[in-house]
Amino acid sequence: MLTPERHRMILQLLKEKNIVEIHEIMEITSTSESTIRRDLSQLEDQKFLKRIHGGASRLQGKLQEPSMIEKSSKNHQEKRMIAQYAASLVEAGDCIYLDAGSTVIEMIEFLPSINIVVVTNGLTHVAPLLNKGISTFLIGGFAKPKTNALIGRGALVSLDLYRFDKCFMGVNGIHPKFGYTTPDQEEAMVKQKAISLSREAYVLTDNTKFAEISFAKIAEIHEASIITNELDNETQQQYLTRTTIKVVTT
Repeated sequence: MLTPERHRMILQLLKEKNIVEIHEIMEITSTSESTIRRDLSQLEDQKFLKRIHGGASRLQGKLQEPSMIEKSSKNHQEKRMIAQYAASLVEAGDCIYLDAGSTVIEMIEFLPSINIVVVTNGLTHVAPLLNKGISTFLIGGFAKPKTNALIGRGALVSLDLYRFDKCFMGVNGIHPKFGYTTPDQEEAMVKQKAISLSREAYVLTDNTKFAEISFAKIAEIHEASIITNELDNETQQQYLTRTTIKVVTT
């Protein structure tokens, strides 16, 4: 079977199933594992799919954006592990920025409640921060209903009033070439601004975001360190040459 024909079959399978395993493709195409792995690498380089352990999955739509409720319900245990490690990086006397992300909000439970200041654009972050007695500043801007994030011109102007020791960000996509991305251009600008105002920047993400590309670019890979959960060695090596990456495991 010729390569273009195999590629068409692989993409058709992904349209039907969203996730396909290597052994399924081998059976359908009567091709060796090494050849299929090479096909998947080529298709990933062409941004047709995302390789996962044992197979491949469809890339999410560049404009697709889950709601805060949808995000919070996915990979909850992994997000808590990532958040707990991220919170351990916060030191007494720090002024930090917490992005309006579903992993970032999990940090609040683990933050030290004495002698830190938090600035955030996350509307859902405010109550738990105040309940912990943490000094909290909410930036201005337009309240985006889907993600409960403050964005827009008012948010950018508000951010200019601050400088941060550390910022903790959520993203929708991480790619070694195309950097950190998110579906909403205005939200991307707020994230980008916060990173530029921080001495240290951290992206908190579970491993499903790797190799994904959304519509609006936030920053290059090297502009933030990554905190994530289990990654296969091949994926990890793609990013280690570009930035610091911390893999948190149980």
